[in-house]
Amino acid sequence: MYCQFTHLNIKDMTILKNLLAGFAGAVALNLLHEGLKNTSSDMPRIDLVGEEALNKVLGAFGSAIGNDKQLYQATLATDVLSNALYYSLIGAGSSRFITGRAVVSGLSAGLGAVNLPQKMGLDDEPVTKTSKTKILTVAYYLSGALVTAMVLKVLNKN
Repeated sequence: MYCQFTHLNIKDMTILKNLLAGFAGAVALNLLHEGLKNTSSDMPRIDLVGEEALNKVLGAFGSAIGNDKQLYQATLATDVLSNALYYSLIGAGSSRFITGRAVVSGLSAGLGAVNLPQKMGLDDEPVTKTSKTKILTVAYYLSGALVTAMVLKVLNKN
């Protein structure tokens, strides 16, 4: 099989590295959330906010997902994709500031996840139930961003 990667230029490789690192961060965020969400009643349930948001958007187009398993899967896929694209922006610009951009991006995403749902007409209780829930929500997004930064640093060394 012929490989097209031999014809990628530096800009293409940078974009590819950023997307790969962003994907790693998004997967880390979701593994953290999925692994801990049922361990305590005050753990963040980012998935519930995402499911409500996805069905709200789909409902605006006259379609919603009624099957719980399909809604969960669609939300998870949408979440990984959107977070991967968001986290990939951490790699934009000078490599000297990757960690700083990761911290700012992670904190911004986490604070947005806590503060925006209610403003968007969504139930924010799954991410604002307790102070612990709020702090962990922000920490999850920060963790994903820091994983992205670590992967970028490794990829940039090679």
